[in-house]
Amino acid sequence: MSRAIASSTTCPSASGSSNTARSGTRARAKGFDTFGPIGPWIVTKDEVADLQKLDLWLEVDGKRYQNGNTKTMVFNVAQLVAYLSKIMSLQPGDVISTGTLPGVGMGVKRNAVYLKAGQTMKLGIQGLGERTQKTVAAK
Repeated sequence: MSRAIASSTTCPSASGSSNTARSGTRARAKGFDTFGPIGPWIVTKDEVADLQKLDLWLEVDGKRYQNGNTKTMVFNVAQLVAYLSKIMSLQPGDVISTGTLPGVGMGVKRNAVYLKAGQTMKLGIQGLGERTQKTVAAK
């Protein structure tokens, strides 16, 4: 399985939450332009000792909302690649985004938190880098 993975990166996916509520599916709400940027760079597999032991986090305007480690993923990277390769053709360069950590905005039970225009998101994955981005209003 390790031969199937050439590199890793960050991919902070966003959701158009109002579209999730209307359509009942996250796929539609995650497919808008700019909702799945990757980077800031790609790290080759020889630069990361174990993909299943990486700390990761996300902050919005300096407040930490998500904090975790890839060891707690529901399905590990090898399981994801094995499953996906059974239901679709995987090609060199394909990107598999693996999901999110506890603490995602819609998942906050008492007071759901949604991104607003002008906020700053900062996220990082141990060994893969950090990125900062500003949210903008939909056009």
